[in-house]
Amino acid sequence: MAKDLTTSDIHRKNILNNRYALQEIEKEVGFPGILFEGSLRYTKRQIAQFYDIDERTVERYLEQNETEFAGSGYEVLIGKRLKAFKEAYEQYISDLSDVKDMNVPNMPDGSDTGVGTTDSDVTDMDVANISKAPKVGVFTFRTFLNIGMLLTESSRAKQLRALILDIVIDTINAKIGGNTKYINQREEEFLPSAIREFNYRQAFTNALDDCIVDNKWKYAQFTDAVYKSIFHENAKEYKQILNLKAKDSARDTMYSEVLDLIAAYENGFAEFLCNKKEEIGRRLTMPEAKLMFDQFEKFHGAAFRPLLEKVRTLMASRDMVFRDALHEKLKSYVTHLTADEFEKFLGEKSMALEERLKENIDVFKRLKDR
Repeated sequence: MAKDLTTSDIHRKNILNNRYALQEIEKEVGFPGILFEGSLRYTKRQIAQFYDIDERTVERYLEQNETEFAGSGYEVLIGKRLKAFKEAYEQYISDLSDVKDMNVPNMPDGSDTGVGTTDSDVTDMDVANISKAPKVGVFTFRTFLNIGMLLTESSRAKQLRALILDIVIDTINAKIGGNTKYINQREEEFLPSAIREFNYRQAFTNALDDCIVDNKWKYAQFTDAVYKSIFHENAKEYKQILNLKAKDSARDTMYSEVLDLIAAYENGFAEFLCNKKEEIGRRLTMPEAKLMFDQFEKFHGAAFRPLLEKVRTLMASRDMVFRDALHEKLKSYVTHLTADEFEKFLGEKSMALEERLKENIDVFKRLKDR
């Protein structure tokens, strides 16, 4: 799926919230900055030099995207923090004293804008201004990337955007072993949810057997009814979007929150069917059962609505980032992932299903037997 970082704030935020990708991008770009409060900071002049643009262009982007840049770390320093930054900047200049030519970093493909600044230039032009300034705007590495993802006037920014997208893909693949099909299984809650859903699925299929007249299509039709009610796709559509094979289990690729809501639907509808069968004293026909599902949806709609919105948002947003898949019917629910979301699937607590089974086999056996 093509991603235009210059127009999509969702794609930009997904990159800026992925600390694992940011670490790799920072290594690859190698843009030297001022060490301040434990992280690298950059002045407006440094940003302009890197992207080979005028400082007024940087100012214009700051004005047009003030809220977004503040969210990625841009801030204006005053008072004691400004004084500390000036000291850090003086140290930065001192460390450059033996460097005759400080060029902006080369891009990984070897290209160079040819824009550089000598040590004396930095001292004369930048230090003098900063030392006297009553306030100074500083950029974090995230803000440096943020402006690069927006800049349309800079060929260097265009190169950086291509690099960023490649590194994001490579980082995710490296973290999960190269296949995103089952990335949903890496979070801690997946296996307990899958086991619960399996048990409720049994109750659901038993209810279809006991309460609906014989029909070889009833399992598939009511499974699709549940899926379409929750995420607006039947099983075939879902598999096509995720590029699954016919033999692949759709539920093996679903996130824990989706499985939990499916379990709630199937368990609730199973009880709905059984109550109706007891009321009328016979099994329902397929048309009657479909009407019952419509009534079930309507009756429980208000209760399910908050969970439906949550599940649709998580499913659509996660699949866009991790699987590069767009659920067209859920497009309006897509938003950026938080840093916690990346931790959940890529962080230290995430692991492949096989590893989690080995570590927790006794716990899962007890859960399955409930």
